[in-house]
Amino acid sequence: MQTLRQHQPTGAPVPHPGIGLDCETASLMRGFLLPIFETARDWSDLRQRLVSKGYDIAFRDGHMVLLNLDTREALCTGTVLGSPLRSLAARLGRAHVIANRDGATGELG
Repeated sequence: MQTLRQHQPTGAPVPHPGIGLDCETASLMRGFLLPIFETARDWSDLRQRLVSKGYDIAFRDGHMVLLNLDTREALCTGTVLGSPLRSLAARLGRAHVIANRDGATGELG
């Protein structure tokens, strides 16, 4: 089965390395989670609503990624869901990110 990374249009951002959902799963997740991203009042509201569905968000190498809440495994970027970090930041304001010691990852504060 091919992943979304293999189907990106020319010039489109490639999902964070190591993250790839098949097209069907990405489509289902987009339909299920995009309304949460689109209607969140602020970053805290977004996170609380995602956690109630079993997900969380974090930041990896400058990308906002969706995490499986139980495993903390990165599933996809916000761009794959149709809600890139740039759009969210424009609507919700700049996210308060607490950087981890590695300097490449962070958590929403």
